[in-house]
Parts: sequence; structure tokens; C-alpha cells
Amino acid sequence: MNIFCNDNILLQSPAAQRLYHDFASTLPIVDYHCHIDAKDIAEDIRFDNIAQIWLRGDHYKWRLMRSAGVDERLITGDASDREKFDAWVNTVSYAAGHPLYHWSHLELLRYFGFTGDITPSNADAIWDISSNMLSKSNMSARGLILQSNVERLCTTDDPADALESHTAILSDTDFKVGVHPTFRPDPAVDIEKSSFPEYIQRLS
Repeated sequence: MNIFCNDNILLQSPAAQRLYHDFASTLPIVDYHCHIDAKDIAEDIRFDNIAQIWLRGDHYKWRLMRSAGVDERLITGDASDREKFDAWVNTVSYAAGHPLYHWSHLELLRYFGFTGDITPSNADAIWDISSNMLSKSNMSARGLILQSNVERLCTTDDPADALESHTAILSDTDFKVGVHPTFRPDPAVDIEKSSFPEYIQRLS
């Protein structure tokens, strides 16, 4: 059993535990910066396996894998989902103390009920348990957001984006979570990129 199977993780005093459990734990989440694709929410996509949730677009995990010497094929390349998952499990097993180590264990506990450590020897169990859970109706993109008690979330968007997905979400009155675009103009300041003039033209 891992150290995260504990409702008081990081809560090191009675006051901290009371403040969290009696007040903070039931408050809704207002996430002002997330990397969830609004298109995934609009389409309420389902995930075939945990690699698609964990690794499809998480550049923080990619960075940690690169720093561990993982081949790019196993990060953003053409490797299978299972190969990428195994590479991540091996990486995170050496990352104790890194926020991703904590987050990954807590995610497995909260959404999949997995209480073991993330190690290569547990990779098959994690894969099988999570794949079985992901087949349930409440484990879609919207289902996971609702389980997390999210009230509002803000996606990161290019100022030239048309925001069709945000419009579609807004028009769906059955989904009560506010999904808002936020301004992320990275391409507008990347002046050394060959596509910069074309981007500025599109932005204009």
C-alpha cells in the first residue's frame, strides 16, 4: 500500500486536517489554467486506456520522461499506448518527491481505487484496473470533470482560435460546468519560428 492511501496526506497537524476536511474538501474547483482540450469536453470523449488520459498531451510528463532519457518514440512518437504507459511507469517510479509522483498516485487512488505503488511490477495491474474502470459510463471527459466537483475551468487558447468547441459546450444546457477560453499568445512572441509571419497575418 502506498503512502498516499491516507486522507491526511500532506496535512501534518490537527488544524490542517480540520481546515481541509471540514471546509476545503467539499468546495467546488475553479481551475483558471488547465490543459484539457475543449474539443474533448464538447464531444465528451471516452478513453480506451489510462495512457490516453495521462500521456496524450501532458508536456510536464513528457519533460520528466525526456530528463530520464526515455526515447522520444515512447513519448510523442508512434509507440503503442501500452509502450508509452510502461515508459511512464518506469520513469515515475524513480521520481519520488516530484509533484508528478504525488499526483499520479493520488489520481490512481481517487479515480481508480488503486492503492499500490507505481512501479513496473505493478504496471499490468494498473493497466487492467484502469481499463476496466474506464469502460464505465461516468468515466468520459465530462464524467471525470463532474466527479472532480469542477464548477469552472479555463482552457489555454490561441487568440486566433475560433472557439467552436467552447460555443458548443455553452449551448449544451445539460452540462453545468463553465468552460472558458483564456489568452495564451505563445506563437505571437516566437519570432524566430519560420511560421511567425504567417501566424501574424492570421492573427491580423
